[in-house]
Formats: sequence, structure tokens, C-alpha cells
Amino acid sequence: MNLEAQWIVGFVDGEGCFHIAINSNQEMKLGVQVLAEFVVVQHESDRQILEALKAFWGCGVVRKNNKDCLCYRVRDLEQLKTRIVPFFEKHKLKTKKRIDFEKFRDVIALMDQQAHLTLEGVEKINQIRKTMNRKGISKIESSSS
Repeated sequence: MNLEAQWIVGFVDGEGCFHIAINSNQEMKLGVQVLAEFVVVQHESDRQILEALKAFWGCGVVRKNNKDCLCYRVRDLEQLKTRIVPFFEKHKLKTKKRIDFEKFRDVIALMDQQAHLTLEGVEKINQIRKTMNRKGISKIESSSS
């Protein structure tokens, strides 16, 4: 399946999510782990679309999400920084999801500078995260994933 950039933009505007999680993790120096992920969810009958996105970007995984849904997910910081972020900087999202992407991009830049490894950096990332995806979640999430 050959995907065109503008089709991907429209599809992600409707079905994608730029997500930042801060999970409790006592194995980490600060006791928390910052996780950035780009996710697209579809019914399992549309697996070919998710596989096509994976092939298009050359990274990420297609996995079971819940019940009869699958997701295409990219969590690797280097892949987010070099593949996902540049694509959406070049091919602008059309909906308010663009604002979430810009915040996501800012968090990726902070993580690239190792800010997620300092208390001040985690606090800054959390402030950004709380304003994403319909206001986000205002508390630190427990580690369940």
C-alpha cells in the first residue's frame, strides 16, 4: 500500500495521538519515567493501514491495543526525533491536533537535551503534558504499562 503525505496528515488528524506519560518507576533515578509516544489506533480489520504507516516511516510497531483494536506506536526517542517530528513539521496537521503535536515536539526536544533526567525538566515536561489532549491528566500516572 502506497501512502501519500497529505493522506497521512488527514488520517492522523482523525485517528492519531501524540502522547506524553510520566509514570512512577522506582528503578529510575528520579522515581519516574517520561515516555513519549505517537500512536494511531484502528480496528484489527484495518491492520494493513497500520502496517503501511510502519512501512512508510520505517519504524515503530503494530500491536494489539484492546479488544478488537490494534495500534501503530512509535516510542523510540531517536525515531520520534528524526522521522515522526520532521514529517509533521513539513506536512502540517490541519486540526487542533497540530497544537498537541507542537507541544509533543517541544517535549521531544527537551528529552533530546536530557531534561527528562532532571527534576526541573520533568516538572517542565509535566506542565506541557497537562495542557495536551484535551487538557491531559494533571497527576502523575501510576506505572501500569
